Order: sequence, then structure tokens, then C-alpha cells
Amino acid sequence: MNPDHGTDAAAAVAAVDAGEPPVGPTSRSATETAASKVDATRARLRDEVIARLSPHDPLPPERELVHRFGVSRATIRQALARLADHGWVYRVQGSGTFVADKDLVTKSPYLTSFSEDISERGMVPGSRVLRLEHGRADERIARELLISVGARAVHIERLRTADGGPLCIESLWLPEWLTGEDLGPELLGSLYSYFEHAGASPARAHQTIRAVTLDAAQAELLETEVGAAALMVTRIVFDAHGRRIEASTGVYRGDRYDFQINVKRRA
Repeated sequence: MNPDHGTDAAAAVAAVDAGEPPVGPTSRSATETAASKVDATRARLRDEVIARLSPHDPLPPERELVHRFGVSRATIRQALARLADHGWVYRVQGSGTFVADKDLVTKSPYLTSFSEDISERGMVPGSRVLRLEHGRADERIARELLISVGARAVHIERLRTADGGPLCIESLWLPEWLTGEDLGPELLGSLYSYFEHAGASPARAHQTIRAVTLDAAQAELLETEVGAAALMVTRIVFDAHGRRIEASTGVYRGDRYDFQINVKRRA
């Protein structure tokens, strides 16, 4: 393999991940090939290496993976980074890369749906609808969706599961201009797919995470103890036009869910 091609491919993938056009001699086809190679390597690492190890076992060194899969070190690093983003592995500086605990679901730093997060972990997402109705926006919901207090909006409450086990209680509000009057079955599936079909693809979100303890009703739904630690996530989702399309609150089991947040120093 030409090492220069591997370097160009990594640069192309980095440009794609950053939302920037590739620079230099890298063509569109090279960019797509690089991204495809990283995705294929990620899948092989997950299925052929990680699946055969136990939580917290170390992965083989990068040089061994390069030889085993016949790709550049840059491709291996990109694939491992994406696996880390989705909670399959974690890194310890100076020690290497280790298998993450599969029972602990890690939220990726990207704007993804619950179903996407769970599927990426190789688990089966599920839902039980607790409430689906037209409601009236109170002051908080009106402020978050930029609608009038008392305006009609769709209210959905769901118990979200992973491999059949309860993981999250969701309460979502959607503006009626997006859903219309009909509360059809499409609202019971993937809301992000629903948004895309409605011409309001999710583009960004403002999210707040805080620690809470579960009350009796929440503990019963999540099949854990009253007072158990949990994470409460409030989110406002915007589409590509800057319109507010979702205001939601999710209460996650603290022993089965965590968040990964990438930060960097200001320039």
C-alpha cells in the first residue's frame, strides 16, 4: 500500500468529518473511498476483534491491527476514533485502547437519535408509548419552541428500551405546524426519520445534562430503585432553517448510560 495514499485518505476523512471540502489533490472519489475504507475497517474491528473480547480487555496494538487488516495506521486510528465516539471502546493515554462495557450505553458527540445510538452499539432499540396527544404549551414549552403559551402542540411520552431493558423515559413536544392535526402511526417510530420526511431535518441541538434521582413512578418504569441516580437531558432541536422542531426531556438510568463530550481550548 502506498503510505502517501493512506495519509491523503485520512486527510480526506478528516475533512468530511469536519464538514469541510477536501483540499489539495484529493478528489471527491478519493474522499468517498477513504471514508468507505474507514467504515469497513470499523465494522471489521467491531465484529472480528471487539466481539471476541470482554469489557475492559485491551485491543491489540495499532501496528498489529495494521498488519492484520492490511490498511494504513491512519485508517486504523480513524476507525478506532469512530468506535470510541459510539461507545465501543475507550482510550487510556499511555496504555492503549480498551473494550467498553456493552451494558453501558455511551451517547456519541453527534446529533443522533436514541434508536441510532442503540443500534450503533449492536443492541435492538425499542419503545413503549405512554402518551400521544394534542396538548397546550405551558410557559417553558412555549419558550423552547417559540410558540404562544396555550398553543396546540403534540405531546409524546415513551419508555425507550435497549435489548428489551428499560433505559430512558422520554417526554417530547413538537410544534403543530410540523405535525398537523393527524396523530398518525408515523409519530410512533423514529422521529428523526419523521422530521426528514416532513422537510425539517435535524441539524443541531441545544442540550443540558444534570444529575437527578428517580421518584417512585420513574423507578417503576425503569425497573430500578427509588432514589437511584439518573441523568436528565433537556434538548431543543433545530432544523437546517433554524426552526425549533422538538423540545424534549429524557430521564436515563445512571448506571447504564453516559455521555461523551469533546472539548478543546480556545485558540
